[in-house]
Amino acid sequence: MTESVYHPATPEIGARRAQLAPAVDEAFENFSRAVFAEGALPEKTKQLIAVAVAHVTQCPYCIQGHTRLARRKGAGPEEIMEAIWVAAEMRAGGAYAHSTLALYAMDETAPHPHQ
Repeated sequence: MTESVYHPATPEIGARRAQLAPAVDEAFENFSRAVFAEGALPEKTKQLIAVAVAHVTQCPYCIQGHTRLARRKGAGPEEIMEAIWVAAEMRAGGAYAHSTLALYAMDETAPHPHQ
């Protein structure tokens, strides 16, 4: 088995994080619980959104954690894969949409024949 670039997320790492900034850690945990609680969107939908966003942000910890949570909330493999495809399209779509900036920049720096 190959070694990962990322260190494992362990209970000890979580405890150290909390020890170094207890108030902020507690606030983040409370915020996270509130965000993922059942509301206008069901918990399963929120976890599918998190899976998609985790792929866009490319966080391996979030990908694994939210994929597992999505499964626990009832998301099937097909739903999770569709969420990942949505993320892929949105990331590619961002590059496509931002090409507008390059197209304008090319026009601004193009040599003009009468200069």
